[in-house]
Amino acid sequence: MQHNTYTYTQRPKKKRNKIIFGAGFLIGAIGFASLYQVTVYFSTDESCMMCHVHPHVEKSWLLSEHVNNGSGVKVHCVDCHLPPKHQTVNHYMAKTSVGIKHVWAYLTKDSADFDWEMKSELEHAVKYIPNESCKECHQNLFPAGITDDGITAHLYYEDNEKKLDLQCISCHLDAGHYNPNYKHGKMTGIPGLSENSNSQGIIFDKATEVTTFANYTEQIPGSSVSFNMIAVPGGTFRMGSTEKEDFHKPDESPVREVTVSSFFMAEAETTWDQFWAFYANTVSEGRTPPEKVYANNSNPNVDAISGPTPPFGLPDQGWGFGNRPAITMTHYAAETFCQWLSKKTGKKYRLPTEAEWEYAARGGTETPYFFAGKPKDFSDQGFWRKFFAAKTDSISAYVIYAKNSQNKTQEPASMKANPFGLKNMLGNVMEYCADRYDPEAYGKNGESVTNPLVTEGTEWVVRGGNYTSDAADVRVAARDYSRHDTWLKTDPQQPKSIWWYSDIRGIGFRIVCETNESIQSK
Repeated sequence: MQHNTYTYTQRPKKKRNKIIFGAGFLIGAIGFASLYQVTVYFSTDESCMMCHVHPHVEKSWLLSEHVNNGSGVKVHCVDCHLPPKHQTVNHYMAKTSVGIKHVWAYLTKDSADFDWEMKSELEHAVKYIPNESCKECHQNLFPAGITDDGITAHLYYEDNEKKLDLQCISCHLDAGHYNPNYKHGKMTGIPGLSENSNSQGIIFDKATEVTTFANYTEQIPGSSVSFNMIAVPGGTFRMGSTEKEDFHKPDESPVREVTVSSFFMAEAETTWDQFWAFYANTVSEGRTPPEKVYANNSNPNVDAISGPTPPFGLPDQGWGFGNRPAITMTHYAAETFCQWLSKKTGKKYRLPTEAEWEYAARGGTETPYFFAGKPKDFSDQGFWRKFFAAKTDSISAYVIYAKNSQNKTQEPASMKANPFGLKNMLGNVMEYCADRYDPEAYGKNGESVTNPLVTEGTEWVVRGGNYTSDAADVRVAARDYSRHDTWLKTDPQQPKSIWWYSDIRGIGFRIVCETNESIQSK
């Protein structure tokens, strides 16, 4: 009887608790939904206008690119003036703070006393435009129709945002509120276009005239970019390596006698400053079909060259632009750069042949490197490296490789030049050659050849090793080749890019300029 009484008295209590809990949950949900609806209401443009009594705020907003853009997309007040909604905590904290401040100002201050011109200036605007909100809408900084200056400025922005504390509003002050008197500012320090990108502040109007076979500084017309070209006298050398050389590989033999004509070669690898001057001048809008690009660039009657489409992500890997070697471009992009530069300067620029590259890298020497030292002493390969560290004292002065690169490319100024005056021939980035790769190329066409060029094959020769290479792979004779499909494996675009690689960092190029008979004879 007691047991039944206990059961009888407990059941109503449990039922009441469930009812109370359910009612509380329902009331809480209704309260939360009501509060949310209130916040939604006070996020409308109309609610914002209740407190913002700027006499021209609504009119200038309706005339701005954010509303009057022809796309049908209307950007609302909170889209620009609050952090993105997916940043829930930041969004609502900012909303509460701004709301309280504005309501208080509306109740206690006279709008007639406000300095509206001051409040429209950049120094005031940056306080109320979170940069995250700009990025939320403008994730693609390279839309179709963007100007050359815009592309270069956005690349500069991505590279310098944190360093210079740049914000989108710094250049686009009139994007949200139209101001007929506002002029778009032009960033300083933009590679290839800014008047401050060289020490003289000069925009070149013509290329350098070359009348003698001597070093010269080329200048790219229409830009402030210049670079040094080294006169490399022609000669005969022994190309490749024998089996006696440390880390010799089969494709480096047989050693043969090769004669090359005189040529000019860039002192360093093509830099981002140089490449962006080309990019800004030739950029292709959107996803131009590859066949259309190839047809355009191979047509001698077409003056305008189609250049790269915007890169997928930052091609510099966040390491910096400027004088660092340009990287991740395809062999086709490098060749197109040479084609563009030739038209801009009136000279014949191209990629070096593999023979020219090795001849220039040797600088008149016949040793594994153009400086003193043995590959086994510098390399981390081999049994004894488990107990004794490799030497670095001489190689580190000339080569950016795995031991001293800090796992990224470096500027050429940090390295000593070879006997010809060329920097970074070994290490830093692999350099494209004009030859197709043939592992048996040295065994063909006899023991003595002049100006050889391999035109058959599926991949391109790359030389010099890069910042991740072991000392064994930066020997002058060491050969390598492109891996087109592998280097494009994760490219999400269809068709895959003909301009940029998605899966290789340490690839770049160096240019040569052909001479003519009149220059060689002087």
